[in-house]
Amino acid sequence: MSITQQHLLDAYRARTLGEPAPPAPGTHDRQVVGEGRDARRFRAVLVGRPARQGLRGALSRWRRRPT
Repeated sequence: MSITQQHLLDAYRARTLGEPAPPAPGTHDRQVVGEGRDARRFRAVLVGRPARQGLRGALSRWRRRPT
């Protein structure tokens, strides 16, 4: 069963039971990724490592380094 089929089944069940429909697949993906990134940064600070900006920050630091 695909994600779309599961969502349609869940939406049908919710409608027949009078409950609110579940969110569509992929609705909160960006929020989940952001929360995961924040959690990794927080754990890094707790361990004592600097919280870096990830790939974008690394590329920016590399580009700005003195030659």
